[in-house]
Amino acid sequence: MADKETFTALVLDQEDGAVRATIQNLPTDALPEGDVLVSVAYSSLNYKDGLAVTGRGKVVRAYPMVPGVDLAGTVQESRSSLWKPGDQVIGTGWGMGERHWGGYAQLARVKADWLVPLPEGLTLEQAMALGTAGFTAMLSVMALEEHGLAPGDREVVVTGATGGLGSVAVAILANLGYNVVGSTGKSELAGYLKNLGAREILDRSVLSAPSDRPLESGRWGGAVDTVGGDTLAGLLRTMAQGSAIAACGNAGGNELHTTVLPFILRGVSVLGIDSNYCPAERRRAAWDRLARDLPGDALQRMVHRVSLRDVPALSQDILKGELQGRVVVDIQ
Repeated sequence: MADKETFTALVLDQEDGAVRATIQNLPTDALPEGDVLVSVAYSSLNYKDGLAVTGRGKVVRAYPMVPGVDLAGTVQESRSSLWKPGDQVIGTGWGMGERHWGGYAQLARVKADWLVPLPEGLTLEQAMALGTAGFTAMLSVMALEEHGLAPGDREVVVTGATGGLGSVAVAILANLGYNVVGSTGKSELAGYLKNLGAREILDRSVLSAPSDRPLESGRWGGAVDTVGGDTLAGLLRTMAQGSAIAACGNAGGNELHTTVLPFILRGVSVLGIDSNYCPAERRRAAWDRLARDLPGDALQRMVHRVSLRDVPALSQDILKGELQGRVVVDIQ
């Protein structure tokens, strides 16, 4: 446990262009500025965390940095009227772990409006079993619903379905009554996805394969795309009339090679999902929906629990696509 003078954290330093991650004991006055001091109980491991900890990509803007884009814990001190000591809170995004020290530490000092209350029905550990991945999945579902998607329509496909974001999206959509298809390159995990509620498993090569046709048979009534790249291009060719894709990831690449025809002939919409700087009111709505619309048994099936010392090795694994489901980091 952290005491009043020191706390334990995973710290990233850069030496000769290489990033090094070490567990350090730091003085409390090393924490950055903020209105609220949080005793962090749990964090999680997301793709962006993997990029930060391994030094791949330009995620971290300044060193030294405490990574971790997510945190859940209890308010210790507050200079804001929004929070008081003892409040249980969730923090995701807002540049934590990139520009501002994040959740891989026993203590975090953050701005008051970066936090949301822990919803009734969720524990701190369950909140981090969801984390940014689950939060983004729910934002994706909400965006598709607002576009007109409803249960009973055509199939809804989730790409990168065995990853953290994809797994939560599959479970939420299935629980809401959608006919969910999980797209994955891991056929051996078909049983895992079916236990989450997927009715069919689609090999990822079906969507990512190149095609000389700008439009193909319109199968999908909606899509949650965590992959981007060739997979998103394949989705656009196969979306039904008036349908939408919630684009929320880029594990398959940043570039998109497509035509305008899905947009002007079928009215397909691409809904960009930004969870990092999502407004506070929508954040609270999404977390309340997660507490209500994701069955606890589904969440339990996708969770792995680790310690802070496991994070560097697992960061390599998540970038290789070798992790399924969600990783909860027990900070204390």
